[in-house]
Amino acid sequence: MKLVVGLGNPGPVYEKNLHNAGFQMLDLLAGHLAAPPFRQKFHAEISKSSRAGQDFILMKPQTFMNNSGQAVFACQKFFKISLEEIAVIYDDLDLPSGKARFRISGGHGGHNGIRSMIEHLGSNEFKRVRLGIGRPPEGTVPRNYVLSDWRKTDLEKFEKIQNEVLEQLIRFIDDSIFEASSFNVNNC
Repeated sequence: MKLVVGLGNPGPVYEKNLHNAGFQMLDLLAGHLAAPPFRQKFHAEISKSSRAGQDFILMKPQTFMNNSGQAVFACQKFFKISLEEIAVIYDDLDLPSGKARFRISGGHGGHNGIRSMIEHLGSNEFKRVRLGIGRPPEGTVPRNYVLSDWRKTDLEKFEKIQNEVLEQLIRFIDDSIFEASSFNVNNC
C-alpha cells in the first residue's frame, strides 16, 4: 500500500494559497489517475484505489498544516503502511518558484507540516516532494506570504513543472521508484 499525502489547509479561503501547493498537486494526481472521489476518514480527505495491482491512498489532512502528522499517522497505523511507502508533497520557501525537488528523507527545514509528521511518525524516513514557492518579498512576514495566493508568474512556473512531478509520483505508485532529483522550468 502506498500513501501519497498533499499538505495544505482546509477550506475555500486557503484553496489558492502558496501553502496549499501540496493539495493542488494531489488534486492533479487524483484527476490524472481517475481516483475515486475523496471522502472523510482519519481527520483527512482520502481517496483509496489501485492501479496495476498496486493499492494506494491519496490524502489531504484536514487538521490544518501544523497538525498534519496526526492524520497521516492515523492512516499509516490503520493500514500498516511502512514509512518507505509514504510520499509527502508540500510547498518550500527555500526553492524558487518553478523548481521541485524529490528527497528520500531529511529534516523539517522549518516547515511545520513536515515537523508535525516527523513528530507523529517518530521518524524522518519518508519521501518528500518539495514544490518551490520562493522567498517572500522584502519586508513580508513568511506566514503572511505562504497564506497568500499565487502570483500569476509564479503560478505559470508551477504549472510548467506539474507534468514532471506527476510522472515521478506515478512511478512511485506503480513501481516504488522514487529517486532523489530536482528539476525546474528550464528542464521541462
